[in-house]
Amino acid sequence: MWMIGVRAVADTFGRVNRVEPVSLEELGRPRIDIVVNCSGVFRDLFINQMNLLDRAVKMVAELDEPAEQNYVRKHALEQAQALGIEVQEAATRVFSNASGSYSSNVNLAVENSSWNNEKQLQDMYLSRKSFAFDSDAPGAGMTEKRKVFEMALSTADATFQNLDSSEISLTDVSHYFDSDPTNLVEGPRKDGKKPNAYIADTTTANARVRTLSETVRLDARTKLLNPKWYEGMLSSGYEGVREIEKRLTNTVGWSATSGQVDNWVYEEANSTFIKDEEMLKRLMNTNPNSFRKLVQTFLEANGRGYWETSEENIEKLRQLYSEVEDKIEGIDR
Repeated sequence: MWMIGVRAVADTFGRVNRVEPVSLEELGRPRIDIVVNCSGVFRDLFINQMNLLDRAVKMVAELDEPAEQNYVRKHALEQAQALGIEVQEAATRVFSNASGSYSSNVNLAVENSSWNNEKQLQDMYLSRKSFAFDSDAPGAGMTEKRKVFEMALSTADATFQNLDSSEISLTDVSHYFDSDPTNLVEGPRKDGKKPNAYIADTTTANARVRTLSETVRLDARTKLLNPKWYEGMLSSGYEGVREIEKRLTNTVGWSATSGQVDNWVYEEANSTFIKDEEMLKRLMNTNPNSFRKLVQTFLEANGRGYWETSEENIEKLRQLYSEVEDKIEGIDR
């Protein structure tokens, strides 16, 4: 709320049910435009807070202030004119899934390798995450406002997500990249520029904001490529191999939605799990099905242009895929 320059106001019982604008003099800077896209779970649990945010943004859009000091109003006026709608509707900035719907399904497409290109993933995100909160119609449910959503995204210079649990990192689950619009924003922008992407690490008292690429690198070093982590996984046997495969798949997900995964992450993962013959045999013998998916994911990362490597590495992966297929089918050549 401080980005757009409003403060929460509590009633006599300490309940926050309204907001008020902070003056530009007190704020000391222009009001910054924002777009909020929350999960279906947050939509259900915090509907009052989301409606309060919607009310706050629309309040700011109607303030009689210079456009260069109020980017919410500036963009809302431009978008209202372009779409032929009222300023208040053009100022819609709080979105989620349709009522009763969850996820953008980008994660499912990545997990199942059932997508053709990044544009398809972006269309999935837009079609499922463009339903707006409306504080003027409480209880009416979510209304699809895709054109407003796309125009709001077209002015975004940065994307942001929050990590609030030390037990769940960027590649532990697929929900984080499922909600990531970094590559998506590049399309609606007139200059075709990819926004800066940031992750806030609030897992400790010393909260810190890092770039998404820095966070992905940190995550790879501490989990996927960390011997303590993958040996701990393998000590649990069958499920441990699946966890390793799942983490690599989620890494590909970040490549697909943000392009923020360095080539060395895939190269080091290949050296750790494929080039090491002893490790390769452990994975294949412990869980051949997950190992097959691991090999497939390496090949997919290369085929989609996310990992550049030697033809020797690719040929070995192809041979391994054939071998593990035979093992699963019980074929002895």
